Amino acid sequence: MPTGKLQVLLVSAKGLQDSDFFTKMDPYVTITCRTQEQKSNVASGQGSSPEWNETFVFSVSGEVEELVIKIKDSDVGSEDDLVGEAKIPLATLFVEGNIPPTPYNVVINDEFCGEIKVGLQFIPEDTNEDGYHQHGEEGNFGGWKESSY
Repeated sequence: MPTGKLQVLLVSAKGLQDSDFFTKMDPYVTITCRTQEQKSNVASGQGSSPEWNETFVFSVSGEVEELVIKIKDSDVGSEDDLVGEAKIPLATLFVEGNIPPTPYNVVINDEFCGEIKVGLQFIPEDTNEDGYHQHGEEGNFGGWKESSY
């Protein structure tokens, strides 16, 4: 079971279905890792090819199988439209440690509706063979290195 930090680099998207009829859509992304959810900035007026170049960090412990990325169109005065979503399996990342920015399919109702480019990095938390977290030098308990007695 991997424990550590999952770093997500949200780069851009292309080929999205523009959900606004009279203006360009204002897309943003929600990234969900199990129960944690983070939201990107709104790419105002960038339409079907937005760029974000934002980094998000999630704490990972236990079984995490996938990252869910939902692209939405920010609408004033009405509910935001779902443009599509991408599900990124994380098993390879936990083995490799790093996946450079890669395009993933965005789908809605099981139909392809564009691509989103995301880079991933997993930074494992050090644990010793007993499963306890390692903090600095061995024998360094509570910040005390030696006693004055």
